[in-house]
Amino acid sequence: MPDTPHHLPACGTDATCSHTGGDAHTAIDALLEGVGRFQSETVATHPEQFEALSQGQSPHTLFITCADSRVAPELMTSAGMGEIFVCRNIGNIVPAYGEMLGGVSAVIEYAVVALHVQNIVICGHTNCGAMKALSAGPQLLEESMPTVRAWLRNAEAARTVLQATQGADAVANPDALAFQNVITQLAHLRTHPSVAAHLAGGTLQVHGWIFNIGTGRVSVLDEQGVWITDLRA
Repeated sequence: MPDTPHHLPACGTDATCSHTGGDAHTAIDALLEGVGRFQSETVATHPEQFEALSQGQSPHTLFITCADSRVAPELMTSAGMGEIFVCRNIGNIVPAYGEMLGGVSAVIEYAVVALHVQNIVICGHTNCGAMKALSAGPQLLEESMPTVRAWLRNAEAARTVLQATQGADAVANPDALAFQNVITQLAHLRTHPSVAAHLAGGTLQVHGWIFNIGTGRVSVLDEQGVWITDLRA
């Protein structure tokens, strides 16, 4: 990567960065060890880049994706610090404007109006727990996770559309729901006033992606509504 403030060298990319088991203290110790490596291997060797970043940010893209721990936006896009403004939540959901104003709506408005991002990506992924719950129906979460159940109502249209267009077998496939959910959330995104205004003005583009965890490949929704895979293969 170029040696600029927006393209910091990767750090801690070896196997020691992966700690998916063990007790809580071991996990935190591993994270703190990672912080130490970051400070000694990256910050200490590129202080001028961090000084530049400390003066402000100018990301080109708002990246809205799932909170799933296997989805790493900067890693999968090879983006450096300061390049993408990231918003994560269960199911990469964007509530329609006025339906549930809160953190996601505020992030969108700030990214578009204050940071002047040129792109917004909504990125879903395969093997998504939220899509599994949506596929199973609301009864699965009714008692155990009422807040998650309420949140997933913002994706219910994806389930309804898939049922109407492809039938029950498609609804039973969480990965099929993940693709339709991205399309649904893009429609919700366009209801936000700041997004609608900048789309009309030609200063903003919106994009739909699906990240395949098993292969590392990304499918991109083209302007005709067709999913293109291996676009950069």
